[in-house]
Amino acid sequence: MELLDSLIASGQIVLVMAAFVGVEIVVLVAYWHRTGRGVAPIALLLNIGAGGSLMLALYTIASGMGTPATALCLLGALVFHVADLAQRWVR
Repeated sequence: MELLDSLIASGQIVLVMAAFVGVEIVVLVAYWHRTGRGVAPIALLLNIGAGGSLMLALYTIASGMGTPATALCLLGALVFHVADLAQRWVR
């Protein structure tokens, strides 16, 4: 429990979560390429890019990296989010 408390207090938990997300991406893209089923890689990367950018923004705050780094991550989240919506939008 002490390790978990330390990871959360330092913000390092976000990096652990990011590693799991990276593994998730590899597995889902490999599954899609092998079977042709599941989420297409571009849709997956746009969606995870938005969430991942928010996770990185949380990390910049927790680790005291400053406002410019946080703003850059939030801008990235916005760009991924808008691209994801544009890709999903039914005309």
